[in-house]
Amino acid sequence: MASKTLLFAAVFVAALAAPVAQAQLLGLGKLNISGTVHCSVNASSATTASVFPNASVQLQCGSDVVASTTTDSNGAFDLSLNFVTSLLSTILGGCTLVVTTPLSTCDASLPSVGILQSALQLLGGVVGLVDGLLGSITSLIPTGFSLIQ
Repeated sequence: MASKTLLFAAVFVAALAAPVAQAQLLGLGKLNISGTVHCSVNASSATTASVFPNASVQLQCGSDVVASTTTDSNGAFDLSLNFVTSLLSTILGGCTLVVTTPLSTCDASLPSVGILQSALQLLGGVVGLVDGLLGSITSLIPTGFSLIQ
């Protein structure tokens, strides 16, 4: 009787572990979104503009804020999400990065109303997607921040 109980317990544990192992194998782990926010009203002049430190960055999907962070002293940010709860197609198609801190905070000559907003793109295209699926981290980057009033 003890061996049947032990066998049942082993089968039960294996059955519970199989979906977790499959999810890890398919890369359904983390989704990473990172980039740099510049003190500029559009992406084309951003490369020459200074960085935007201590800016609040939000990932918004529709009217919902899914994740948020603050840029560091170099204007860089990094958001990590659970891939299982945020499907890639939904994020690429229906979500944007929004900087809620007014631009005038980093440069008084820039507008104090409006927000910086950027769509998202897959880092590395198809190769990045395959690498993400195999390595369990899929990376996205902003396409370029522009002022929305």
